[in-house]
Amino acid sequence: MENAPLTDEKLKQAKNLTMIIYGLYAASFIVGITCIVAIIVNFIKKNDVAGTWLESHFRWQIRTFWFSVLWTIIGFITFIIAIGWFILAANCIWFIYRLVKGFINLNDNKPMYAD
Repeated sequence: MENAPLTDEKLKQAKNLTMIIYGLYAASFIVGITCIVAIIVNFIKKNDVAGTWLESHFRWQIRTFWFSVLWTIIGFITFIIAIGWFILAANCIWFIYRLVKGFINLNDNKPMYAD
């Protein structure tokens, strides 16, 4: 079943929600649980943005979350050997990059393209 095209008001609301989700991911540096809230919202609301340019932002956010989880686990596993520090630091920088790039593209009304 296809979604009906979003009205301007619905698209604006979806864009605001996408911005809030980026904010929740950013807040996870201070309050870690907010990234769990963000990923749940991503999965609950992703069908609402299907077929719009915002769909690419949701895909970007979901991939950012899961790859960050993967690299965090690998970083902690290899923490005993010094490489874990570098993996965790690189993951942190990569996560920040993805949030900033996503927020900038969202602010400019541009879709995300996979890196």
